[in-house]
Amino acid sequence: MKALAKISDFAGKYMAIIALVVAIIALVFPEPVSAVVKTSYVNLLLGVVMFGMGMTLKLADFKVVFTKPKAVVTGVLAQFVIMPVLAFLLTVVFQLPPELAVGVILVGSCPGGTSSNVMTYLARGDVALSVGMTACTTVLAPVVTPLLVLLLAGQTVDVNVVDMFLSIVQVVLVPIALGFLINYFFEKAAAACASVLPLVSVVGISLIIMAVVAANQAKLLTVGPLIIAVVVLHNVLGYALGYLAGRVLRLSKAQRRTLSIEVGMQNSGLATSLATVHFAAMPLAAVPGAVFSVWHNISGAVYANILARSAGKDEGDAADDAERATA
Repeated sequence: MKALAKISDFAGKYMAIIALVVAIIALVFPEPVSAVVKTSYVNLLLGVVMFGMGMTLKLADFKVVFTKPKAVVTGVLAQFVIMPVLAFLLTVVFQLPPELAVGVILVGSCPGGTSSNVMTYLARGDVALSVGMTACTTVLAPVVTPLLVLLLAGQTVDVNVVDMFLSIVQVVLVPIALGFLINYFFEKAAAACASVLPLVSVVGISLIIMAVVAANQAKLLTVGPLIIAVVVLHNVLGYALGYLAGRVLRLSKAQRRTLSIEVGMQNSGLATSLATVHFAAMPLAAVPGAVFSVWHNISGAVYANILARSAGKDEGDAADDAERATA
């Protein structure tokens, strides 16, 4: 178990590099990868990742809704307004074809990503708020995500809101609920497994990336630079506008850092899953989610480091001010 825990810790720390490496492998060797990891596995893999997330949740994680309601409500609204609107605007500005456009809108309409909690910790943000926001947006996703996709992409493609709602319940809420119940009723067993959960998440997300990239290798080589540019802008603007929203509403600096990361990092695995199931006739719709999965882990690690340094500087300046005041 200790060996697995060490491997899991390594995987969690270097998830960004792992995601990039597996994407390159799938791009260079699409046929062998497709033979092993098929897109039909995406839902199952995402369910496993969500189950792992559920096993980390406790009732206390939802108390933040009542102890910090302003920050939570701001975060949830920012998540479901900033990222979907950004996604729509980017599809218009870059004049994306329908199958790529719906993929970008799917990414923007999804709840916060599971990696955001780790990045918030590294950024010296409010981890309790991050976990609470991720939990809240995930619980709301079955209703909000399909409606956003219908609103923003419904004029271009057929969007079945009911089917999408059921999909999100099946691959997100049910696994999370099962994981949560196991953690609640079998706390010791869940705690024993906690050290290997990062490995489960990294393996699951990596296999999803490989399946989608390998299946769309030829088309990805054609549209790659365009979709990478859109994904990078979507993510980075999400960070910036999330931080700005926190500043406008006068949240603490730790809460601003948290809000920024929560808004900028999406559950792109869910976007990929929804695209694979509900837009199967448009294979490229799954590509933005896969690219986002790779990119936001890289950008999140870098951004968290920048925010942590900024937090350290703020604390140092505050200490200097206090020292001058007492001198």
